[in-house]
Amino acid sequence: MTKASLHVLKGVGYLISTTSVIMLAMVSWSAASKSYLLAACLVGGAVLSILGMLCRWITYEIEKRRENN
Repeated sequence: MTKASLHVLKGVGYLISTTSVIMLAMVSWSAASKSYLLAACLVGGAVLSILGMLCRWITYEIEKRRENN
């Protein structure tokens, strides 16, 4: 695989992970919505997970651009 295709594969992997976090949160919402604390933890955990994946993807973008210069 080329570096470009590996980079695309990383992006697709993060997109898949983000989608799975959203799907799991949707399934859990009916139970979590009955308690403010559980709802806050569910939403906060999903948001933090997605932000973590976004941060990792951004670092790959920065590294790719540095390698190309």
